[in-house]
Amino acid sequence: MQEADICLILEGTYPYISGGVAQWAHNLILHQPEKTFTLICILPFNDKDPVIKYELPSNIINIQNIWLQDLKEGEMDITSEEAEKLFQVIETSILNFQQDHYPVKWIKKMTEALQAQKIELGSNLLLNSDFAWNMLLRMYNSMMRDTSFLNFYWSWRSLLASFYSIMLAPIPKAKVYHSLCTGYAGALIARAKIETGRPCLLTEHGIYTSERRIEVTASQWINDLQSMDMSVDHPYFIRNLKDFWIDMFAGFSRACYESCTKIVTLYEGNRETQIEEGADPAIIDTIPNGIDYEHFSALERTPDHPPTIGLLGRVVPIKDVKSYIYATNLLREKIPNLVSYIMGSLDEDPDYYDECQELMNHLKLNDTLIFTGRVNIDEYFPKIDVIVLTSISEGQPLALLEAGAAGIPCVTTDVGSCSEIIYGRNGEMPALGPGGTICPLSNPEAVARESYRLLTNKELYDKYSDSIQKRVKQYYNQVNQIDAYKRMYVELMEVNEKWPELVLS
Repeated sequence: MQEADICLILEGTYPYISGGVAQWAHNLILHQPEKTFTLICILPFNDKDPVIKYELPSNIINIQNIWLQDLKEGEMDITSEEAEKLFQVIETSILNFQQDHYPVKWIKKMTEALQAQKIELGSNLLLNSDFAWNMLLRMYNSMMRDTSFLNFYWSWRSLLASFYSIMLAPIPKAKVYHSLCTGYAGALIARAKIETGRPCLLTEHGIYTSERRIEVTASQWINDLQSMDMSVDHPYFIRNLKDFWIDMFAGFSRACYESCTKIVTLYEGNRETQIEEGADPAIIDTIPNGIDYEHFSALERTPDHPPTIGLLGRVVPIKDVKSYIYATNLLREKIPNLVSYIMGSLDEDPDYYDECQELMNHLKLNDTLIFTGRVNIDEYFPKIDVIVLTSISEGQPLALLEAGAAGIPCVTTDVGSCSEIIYGRNGEMPALGPGGTICPLSNPEAVARESYRLLTNKELYDKYSDSIQKRVKQYYNQVNQIDAYKRMYVELMEVNEKWPELVLS
């Protein structure tokens, strides 16, 4: 396989899933035609024929898919002594990996043990054998014997199947490895550093561990009877299944941070969180997202359209689309001819989409609310008055930047860098003023109230429109972002130093 200049490691995004991060990745590749890219795409389940949602640039020379829950069966031709030795290394590595502040050495030990085997490894040995069962029992008894064994079993199996998928996947040759998140992608980039010694780069749009903590804490699929124990003498320090999941994801993040030559954050708040999670502040650079200001600012607004709001984002729980639907219902009571769009992919979480449709039907919003699916936003921005974001977690959402460039004020929750986009950074000179309003999380009443203010007060609307457009032009122009990555790629591609204490022989 041809060596690429850049190996881009993508988890649950481009080119199979549309969204802000996917569009960011597409633009990054598109604007660097002089460099070649290999994509490693990490996906949850094996779709035999995944649909590519973008027209791929010609400088993408290879795409490799890793399916987290689709291990090959593999072989079993191994002696008991060899198997016991292998599983002892795996067990020790996983237990230490979750807690060690510098976990890369444990990925190295596990990588060496797996690669030393003379057979094709897969689920038969690693998940379904007596050796795997005995390791499971030891881990259960040492970690969580007070929780449900059945629930631990399924959590253990799901996490390890995904981890093994990452540990066994081939790593294509590249001059630089660039991940767009930590997580499983972070574990893979740690392997790339160990096995190749080449420079590794992380651009973290949202803090992966924070988003996973939200999902795991709110999850109903991790049923842990221990965590529901309300007795007053229950030891608070006993770990439960949710801790098990969170500790694994935190370990992935620390391994990623430890492996990277450079870490890029989008704004100061993210940088502080990355440092708290274990990143070295000396290697963190801040490069804000950028959009094509000239393009979006040139869009002509459509006159004489009804009052219109829009949510631009995927229909998934972390976008809290239900709060937007409730806000639409409240706003319609005051503005009967309101039009409300939800613009984004509908197929990423079909169950959640069905729930949102049921809520729309229950509130009798069928004549007001429209699920458009993925759209060409150029066709919608001209007729939208306010962009609304109800997310419970974000990084630096392109939806706000693109809307701002088009002069559309925004109402958003206080997540990620939304406050900086709306109100400006500390010490902004000159102070440009608000470009919209920040609302509390999961507060449809506040979203409806602030949207109503903008839709009914032209003087306020024009002031906010002018402010956010000027701010995006000054601080979030795509030209600056692309130039910064071009310089960084060139710098890293020329690095010849290895990582001798970790590179595999």
